[in-house]
Amino acid sequence: MDATLSSSTAVEATPKKKSLARFAPTAARVFMGLVFFVFGLNGFLEFIPMPKDLDPADPAVAFGVAMKATGFLFALVKGTETVVGLLLLANRFVPLALALIAPVIVNIFLTHAFLAPSGLGMAVMLLVAELFLAWSYRAAYRPMLAMKVNPGS
Repeated sequence: MDATLSSSTAVEATPKKKSLARFAPTAARVFMGLVFFVFGLNGFLEFIPMPKDLDPADPAVAFGVAMKATGFLFALVKGTETVVGLLLLANRFVPLALALIAPVIVNIFLTHAFLAPSGLGMAVMLLVAELFLAWSYRAAYRPMLAMKVNPGS
């Protein structure tokens, strides 16, 4: 009887190998949180200096200037980036934060794809992180993606 007990406890005492993949959602969330928090705050505080050699005729520069000229769009985007960055870093309301930042990421990706290809690498990394996290939190989106839902249920 002692042999049976000792063999079963020996099996249970062996630690299971854990994959590093379990940290991937956290790494993607923190990466996106840092990027959006820093660049969102930079839109208001301007602690990252702008390059001196910007050409006003460059379509990407003209797009940024036009966003600022609206009086609200630039502040709305940067405010959204800052809030979403905080939510992602705090690990609070992550599915909501991902839904809020999705249109901003699409705009970042398309801007770099068509107007400023030099920043396409970071844009692709953000897009991949967004898609990966949306897949990781897919259960939270299932009710929202139901074809027909009765109000109040």
